[in-house]
Amino acid sequence: MQNVVAVISLAAVCRNAELLARASKKPLIAVVKDDAYGHGAEKIALALESRAGAFAVSTAEEGAALRVAGVQKEILVFTPPLDGEDAARIAAYNLTASVSSFSALNCLKSATWGGKIRAHIAVNTGMNRYGVRPEHAGRAAREAARAGIMVTGVYSHLYLPQDGAAKDRQKSLFSRAAEDVRAVFPAAVRHLSATGGLLAGDGFDMVRPGIALYGYLPAGFGRALPLRPAMRLYACVSHAAKFTEGGAGYAKAAKRYSFLHTLRLGYGDGFSRTRTPFGIGALCMDACVEEGRARFGGWKKLPLDISNYAARCGTSEYEILVNIARKAVKIYV
Repeated sequence: MQNVVAVISLAAVCRNAELLARASKKPLIAVVKDDAYGHGAEKIALALESRAGAFAVSTAEEGAALRVAGVQKEILVFTPPLDGEDAARIAAYNLTASVSSFSALNCLKSATWGGKIRAHIAVNTGMNRYGVRPEHAGRAAREAARAGIMVTGVYSHLYLPQDGAAKDRQKSLFSRAAEDVRAVFPAAVRHLSATGGLLAGDGFDMVRPGIALYGYLPAGFGRALPLRPAMRLYACVSHAAKFTEGGAGYAKAAKRYSFLHTLRLGYGDGFSRTRTPFGIGALCMDACVEEGRARFGGWKKLPLDISNYAARCGTSEYEILVNIARKAVKIYV
């Protein structure tokens, strides 16, 4: 096998979910968008189905893949339907749409012929990414009811959960909007918090952990929980030989080496070319040169601390995990 291998511990993901449920004392909407942050959405969702109250994905295509894999719980699609095709797919696979605007609501109306469509109303309390204005949430619920759309939830998103004052402002706006929605749909569940808000506390009905399921905490929350990273990475030794005068990868050799070997990974596998976490010289598209002897065809566990690497790259664990795992062969243990 030539690709990077990602060994993913389902037990670690399940343990992380249990820690989050105990910390929040709320049912979980497990976020498995973008292939579960690179960990494999279908496998992760099936492993978590007895521990999660629902799941959340980015697109209707992601939700459909979970249904085909056998996931039975409610699946919330964060991206609103953009046209009739999206709405029809949401209806066909019994997914839950996000109503984030009246335009999105109009898209859903075209698909109600197939039976009840479920939706959560997204409210913009200050993140300014998606959502109806708080004062329009009740109107959105009433229009959904008239169209035969069943609103089963209402939600928003904290833009800076570690900032208490900002969180409290959003919480107040959301609380009033949720009351307006529940005046029309009394059973609609309220959820405001992703991982950061979960740790900060919000008092609503459900929480939406994402990155924490996979072993990492968002900025500002340090080591609030003893989470366990679920992914280990391995690369194959694709070449091993004595050093030949000149360079090492795309760089002039810093010294005269005795032996070098090559790992079959590069920036084409999602690593940064300029912030390579290991090896010597500049990273190649599909190869990484390291000092020392190694067995041709052997496998090496990569000494990669995702959090430190993300900091060096000026980004987050979210981006690193998604990029590295996209091409990797996944093995579950």
